[in-house]
Amino acid sequence: MTIRSVSRSDLPIGPAEVGCLWLVPNTLDLGTVAPGLPLPDVREVLPARVLHVAARLPHWVVENARSARALLKRIGEVEPLARPLQEIGIRELPRARKGGGAAGALPALRAADWLAPALAGQDMGLMSEAGLPAVADPGAQLVELAHAAGVPVRPLSGPSSLMLALAASGLNGQSFAFVGYLPTDAAQRLQRLRELEQQSRRAQQTQLIIETPYRNTALLAALREGLQPGTRLCVASGLTLAQEAVWTAEAGQWRGRKLPSLPVELPADVPAVFLFLAR
Repeated sequence: MTIRSVSRSDLPIGPAEVGCLWLVPNTLDLGTVAPGLPLPDVREVLPARVLHVAARLPHWVVENARSARALLKRIGEVEPLARPLQEIGIRELPRARKGGGAAGALPALRAADWLAPALAGQDMGLMSEAGLPAVADPGAQLVELAHAAGVPVRPLSGPSSLMLALAASGLNGQSFAFVGYLPTDAAQRLQRLRELEQQSRRAQQTQLIIETPYRNTALLAALREGLQPGTRLCVASGLTLAQEAVWTAEAGQWRGRKLPSLPVELPADVPAVFLFLAR
């Protein structure tokens, strides 16, 4: 592979004395696909501008270094990297401490440490494991720090599982809320679900939920049984993948399998988004 040199003039960026923080979207496949299927070509999921910019960034802050290197390797197969992969600086964002509450908050980040390359005039990238960084994923604290330090922030368009699922659901796309994960304890989960359903009915607001893939089937069962029969429930699985599927029906239809196409189980290794809208 030919390695090309690059100058700042190759990218539409800000003043020469400070670099930019580019928010670079990742694919939604998490580097895995169903057995026997190849990984999607990144050109089918990520815009050309994303590939062009990502291939030239020498410094990264990421959610997961392994998945970041995997994506850069895939990008390098279609857009030559400006530096060999092993010479690209990649730092992982700190993870929240266990225990929740104030004790579980993310450690404070310092601009002089995390944004040093940008403050020295070099561009940087921020990447999460899947989709858009800082949206349902880590990174917002770094973006906030960049704004405070006068580092230009440049978001790049790309896939967001939340927005794709919402668009495909047929639910209310004018008012919606991402609520993250539900509690794993059954009683707490049911209580939280009822609170969200009341909020959805009161505000006519679509609620979006995610879960670790191996718990997808358990969450589907909890939603199917816990929601009121008339509440519309959507499951969007494997978005942008070959096995992509989106189902929307009333919870009562899910519960009674009144539509044969509705699944009882979901793949344990494929990301999914769950949405509902109460009437």
